[in-house]
Amino acid sequence: MKLDFSRPLYLLAPLAGYTDLPFRSVVKRFGADLTISEMISSNALVYENDKTLHMLEKSPLEDPYFVQIAGSDPEVIKKAVEKLNEKEGIDGIDLNAGCPVPKVVRQGAGSGLLRDLDRLARIVETIKKHSNKSYTSVKIRIGFHEDDVERIVKTIENAGADFITVHGRTRSGGFKAPVDYEAIKRAKETVHIPVIANGDIDSYQKAQWVLEYTKADGVMIGRGAIGKPWIFYQLKHKTQIDEALRRKIVLEHFRQMIAFYGEYGVVLFRKHLHTYSKGYAGATAFRQRINEVVDKDEMERLIVEFFSTKRAA
Repeated sequence: MKLDFSRPLYLLAPLAGYTDLPFRSVVKRFGADLTISEMISSNALVYENDKTLHMLEKSPLEDPYFVQIAGSDPEVIKKAVEKLNEKEGIDGIDLNAGCPVPKVVRQGAGSGLLRDLDRLARIVETIKKHSNKSYTSVKIRIGFHEDDVERIVKTIENAGADFITVHGRTRSGGFKAPVDYEAIKRAKETVHIPVIANGDIDSYQKAQWVLEYTKADGVMIGRGAIGKPWIFYQLKHKTQIDEALRRKIVLEHFRQMIAFYGEYGVVLFRKHLHTYSKGYAGATAFRQRINEVVDKDEMERLIVEFFSTKRAA
């Protein structure tokens, strides 16, 4: 098995619009133990939507690699799993039972599954039964309106999942409510399978505190990695990074974007440069300049120039 739960694992959370193949390959190169695709609709997978199939692509570096699916109909989930069974290089299927987005919840998917634990159990059982992948995992929130984490994780364990990632907010809590790490701790105490902690983990110190407090088997980092994918390097090496490594990571990300998206990667990379340059002297002028650039060679020159001569404030 490719995941060693005898030591804390560091996972990259799926984030729509951010954790595409280029970003995942960067965090994998610099320390993440597991990368997971952006959330993929089981319906879109069944109908082999071209954009969806493109989202399944992985970097050769991504080993192990999971695909995260969302859905509420066990029969559609079964067909989606059968499609994934035909794909090589996927080590696990992660079920999204935590997404709070209204259009997902209205379909009974994402965190909508937390209101129907019988359905959630049937879906986990379906994935486990029909998947030819090594792992079945589930990402949850601690409840829909209220904390119900013990009942949720026990349901998932009994349905056969190999591990669970717990985001320490209810669906109602959105992304603003304080993360309930005590609920993650209770989740860990309730089940015998590994539990991964998720929610507002944005530094080495915070990750270590969460691991110690919750006794979780690892941490999943999402928004905490946007603009600083080197957090995984810091977690692995227990050290800060210097400017040279920071520049190397930004350039690696940019080159991966060009390789994956072609010239349009220049435009898509602007949002990443906005976050990478945060806290740097001269960042405002740099952002204004790159917002006009469409040529990849010019963009690379500006990146090298800015991250060679500027220092984080």
